[in-house]
Amino acid sequence: MVYRITPPGKIRGTIQLPNSKSISNRLLVIKALSSANINISNLSNADDTKTLEALLSSGEHTLDCGHAGTTFRFLTAYLSTLKDTRILTGSDRMKQRPIGVLVEALRELGAEITYLEKEGFPPLQIDGGRIKGSEVTMNSAISSQFISALILIAPCLDNGLTIHLTDKVVSQPYIEMTLKTLRHFGIHTELEPKRIVIEAGAYNGGGLQVEADWSSASYWYSIVALANDAEIELVGLNKASWQGDAVVPELFALLGVKTTYTKTGVILTKTAVHAKEFSYNFINCPDLAQTLVITTAALRIPGIYTGLETLRIKETNRVAALRSELKKVGVGVEELRHGEIACSSSGLKVSPTPISTFEDHRMAMSFAPLSCVLGELEIEHPGVVAKSYPNYWEDLRSAGFVIEEI
Repeated sequence: MVYRITPPGKIRGTIQLPNSKSISNRLLVIKALSSANINISNLSNADDTKTLEALLSSGEHTLDCGHAGTTFRFLTAYLSTLKDTRILTGSDRMKQRPIGVLVEALRELGAEITYLEKEGFPPLQIDGGRIKGSEVTMNSAISSQFISALILIAPCLDNGLTIHLTDKVVSQPYIEMTLKTLRHFGIHTELEPKRIVIEAGAYNGGGLQVEADWSSASYWYSIVALANDAEIELVGLNKASWQGDAVVPELFALLGVKTTYTKTGVILTKTAVHAKEFSYNFINCPDLAQTLVITTAALRIPGIYTGLETLRIKETNRVAALRSELKKVGVGVEELRHGEIACSSSGLKVSPTPISTFEDHRMAMSFAPLSCVLGELEIEHPGVVAKSYPNYWEDLRSAGFVIEEI
């Protein structure tokens, strides 16, 4: 399937953003681990969250996570606490995404996990209920999800858990989000530069309302930045957010988007573009990288983007995907070194072929705003947005975009 996206002359709309799947997924694991009554309000409707919710309650021997990376990593740790044997698998792409750092950490704690195909990669056989250790050392430069997976199960271990970190931490706000969620339900934690301590204890009962997703908001910021005439209200965003992606207003203020906070969310309006060039380290918010690279290129603002080390092990190799698809619209991407790219554009052109999404939801959503500059844009496999923002295309239509299946 291919969508042709055509923007309206004036873009107006009130958008109810999806709720954070990152917070939702952490809450689902805590609820599964707790014997207390935990009430989750505004649970995300993303496919990843639906998959995790279904698998946590499944009695099947083999659990298939599909493309859901967070789900696979959280379940790897969760299943290690159960007195049961399960097979954990996923899509072909999932089988290419490394899991070795987390598996080795769990083995260090006493877990019995076997690789069923390629060493260091899914699928796994997990013989649970054997964790006895209380200290582990792990590489913190690969994925924060490995660390969060351990943090979530730590209170249920006999002596809690101390995690020693051996390298620079990527996506630290996601680790802090996990710790804040634990503290909300009564678990004592400590975060130091090279050490995380989680005390043993039962999760308390209670409730938590999931806030709207800032990474999903970034696509609307991009639309306002690139459109000639746009004003968008985004419902559900919280200024005092737990999400690292809440830096979106700060970044887009340089690119001509003013954020006005209201009681129910934010209103985005156009203002002057201040940036002559753009440079940012995305080590704490890698999910924003594609959107910012594309937006600055469309505004003809040269940029250098660092902290992109984790993009290679996402749903696709996002660095390679960006280079490939931006080339179609006349934008050059140069990889300066591992985790760092430069991008420049002398002028955009309509792509002769549809934008490929590589089974990556963020490729579809970050490229769609380019239609505001090009006049129209074609994107293939648009259904990938269901992974995090199922109503994305419907929301674009409500703001005036014409979206045709061709």
